[in-house]
Amino acid sequence: MRDLGAGFGHLLEGQRWMARHRRSYGLGLLPGLITLVLYGAALAALVVWGESAVTWATPFADGWPGPWTGLFRGFLTVVLFALALLLAVLTFTAVALLVGQPFYESLSERVDRDVSPDGTAPQSDLPLHRELWISARDSLRILVRAALWGLLLFALGLLPFVGQTVVPVLGFFVTGFFLTEELTAVALQRRGVELRARLALLRSRKLLVWGFGTPLGLAFLVPVAAVFLMPGAVAGATLLARDLLGEETGRDGDDGDGDEGADTRSPEEERVSRS
Repeated sequence: MRDLGAGFGHLLEGQRWMARHRRSYGLGLLPGLITLVLYGAALAALVVWGESAVTWATPFADGWPGPWTGLFRGFLTVVLFALALLLAVLTFTAVALLVGQPFYESLSERVDRDVSPDGTAPQSDLPLHRELWISARDSLRILVRAALWGLLLFALGLLPFVGQTVVPVLGFFVTGFFLTEELTAVALQRRGVELRARLALLRSRKLLVWGFGTPLGLAFLVPVAAVFLMPGAVAGATLLARDLLGEETGRDGDDGDGDEGADTRSPEEERVSRS
């Protein structure tokens, strides 16, 4: 249970780190805002046309007696929207990270330097286009895994009682795991840790992962909360990645109100200096 509290502690510390670096926080809101607009439009379309889609997919229920047709299709519509919401939470992070990849990588490096005893951070030698390709490829693989879990939970959701009690709880833990994988990928990929090794690393300390990702997944269900929490979530995931790898954290970082004393270069300037 200690890992559960440690994971939640990394989440809170990431948010506190961003509160001390307000310039970085302001820039970090932009990728989330863009992604939120896209997902909001998709969910709105589902609200408008979801019932029609369920009716089209269940022609066998047309001749059912009494209210059973309406109840059955209404239940499926609710389950469909719940599944779409779950997938939105699972994939929001991946899309936001792709949109804001240069910034989030620079942010993760800054956190590493801030808390490292020697003030250094692991850096990737790969060019930007190669990093974007790897990130997109791995995100797609994670999306496939998340979709399979979503289909399984959808099927279990049709079971009486189990679908209304056990499945939502399982859904939040699944969401927490995949959220954590996407967020820690920023720091772990920079260290050269491949997807399969990342998943094995996360599975080795599931309580730590759930302590970080499950409350974050719950918070992401609140409208626009994901936008405001994303920068701090990336910072906290960097701290969690250091914990997973057993890297020493020996500095408390900058406790000022802004970015004074910190590296204020833009992501593009960071890349130029590294090339």
